[in-house]
Amino acid sequence: MPEQADVIQPDFIQRQRAFAAHLRDPTQVERPEDVEDRRMAIYRDLVFNNVSALLSGNFPVIRRILPDAHWNELIRDFFVRHRAKTPLFLELGQEFLDFLQTARTGDPRDPPFLLELAHYEWVELALQISDVEPDRTRIDPSGDLLDGRPVVSPLAWNLSYRFPVHRIRPDLQPDAPPPEPTHLVVYRTPDDDIAFLEINAVTQRLLILLEEETPRTGRQVLSRIAEELGHPDPNRIIVFGAGLMEDLRTKGILLGTQR
Repeated sequence: MPEQADVIQPDFIQRQRAFAAHLRDPTQVERPEDVEDRRMAIYRDLVFNNVSALLSGNFPVIRRILPDAHWNELIRDFFVRHRAKTPLFLELGQEFLDFLQTARTGDPRDPPFLLELAHYEWVELALQISDVEPDRTRIDPSGDLLDGRPVVSPLAWNLSYRFPVHRIRPDLQPDAPPPEPTHLVVYRTPDDDIAFLEINAVTQRLLILLEEETPRTGRQVLSRIAEELGHPDPNRIIVFGAGLMEDLRTKGILLGTQR
């Protein structure tokens, strides 16, 4: 048996690869000799413009803040250096995020918040198309959040960023991260809209503890937070936390309590 590297591919596969290689990087890879440039240009423009339009829809803020030349260069770099693992259009945003996290990371041509902003925009899309559904038969939507065990929605993602990604726009582009990180919950509402809630470190800690595998009541979680904070009056933390959890339930971030 010949070695894998010695196997000669069929002619049609070789032609497909040459065709695709030129489409990915037309300035460095010659077009197939038997295809006239006028015809090849149609495919070059069609493929590039389609992917650019899809990614513009997935990452609208990034598209608005980057000049056309920068955006086009970024998309071309994605074409040249990234090999997608899925043919699905809905997963193209994940592929672009993977590219920014690996091949493009730390590129001095890009704004310093680019990767974090891309992740934030990707989260919105991921939550929108997610088919994850909680088991409603095991949740009491009106359960006591203090004495019961609160359930965090699987469609509520607890996130932290160095940059205030939810505020970035063409006229607000920070050159450096602020002293404190930004904590957000991005979630899908009961009406299937995507919303975000800016939270502080204590609320983030609450959600982290509620999602741990160890079953705890809301009161136990709040008591632990009071202990971690060294608060002189733990009951104040419990009273405040009870109101906070009710607000989170109203938004759909908490679904109720475990039955």
